[in-house]
Amino acid sequence: MIISATEITALIGAYLWPLFRVSAMVASAPVFGTRSVPTKVKIMTALAITSVLVPILPAPEVNVFSPLAVIIIAQQILIGLIIGFTVQLVFSAVITGGQIVAMQMGLGFSLMVDPQNGAQSPVLSQFYIILVMLVYLAINGHLVLVEVLAESFNTMPISAKGLVADDFMQVVRWGGNIFAGGMAIALPAIASLLVVNVAFGVMTRSAPQLNIFAIGFPITMLLGFALVMITLPNVAPKSITLFSDVYHLIQNILDIKPGIK
Repeated sequence: MIISATEITALIGAYLWPLFRVSAMVASAPVFGTRSVPTKVKIMTALAITSVLVPILPAPEVNVFSPLAVIIIAQQILIGLIIGFTVQLVFSAVITGGQIVAMQMGLGFSLMVDPQNGAQSPVLSQFYIILVMLVYLAINGHLVLVEVLAESFNTMPISAKGLVADDFMQVVRWGGNIFAGGMAIALPAIASLLVVNVAFGVMTRSAPQLNIFAIGFPITMLLGFALVMITLPNVAPKSITLFSDVYHLIQNILDIKPGIK
């Protein structure tokens, strides 16, 4: 049995090109790419997805050691990153909403490390992130992400051509939904706590000797917790709407027909 160098190079390329796109998606996507997931698990996940996709993908006849290979690798990494990063924007909107509510109810000082991004965020944001993560898994968002990744190889085959500047601008423009989604989550609490703060301001003017800080802080915090409990059922529908919008954005960027929901 004789195996030529050309056959070895083609075999390496058949697994190498998809692996870059899949690895970039796994590293940047929710659930797959969280800092709490060990690196070995991420690598094994990327290899498993790649091994399933390779038999149904046409491999480009490009030498893996040629200058063109560098451009192809860069395109595959960018495509994978844009698939995973756009879904992360939904969780950024949730973090923004949790931070706004926490600041209004006096919990802005209570910080902990966010396992999703590795940065510090208020405890209330962590609560919202866990809830939205469970919603994301319940609607099979991670499976839809893998399906979109597999479909992207049909609409954007492995080649030196791929994403253009307008595709990145679409992601930048959609970034405004981070603040809109965060405000949609936090607006009921903001409006209610604003009324409470105005009431405390009137009390301070009418009775200056009243220690408003000793009274207002616990009342504001207790009312904030009550508002979080009341508005919690609205978080799941809003997050599902954001996930739907972001998946439509990915389909538009990758020219995928809107059959995947």
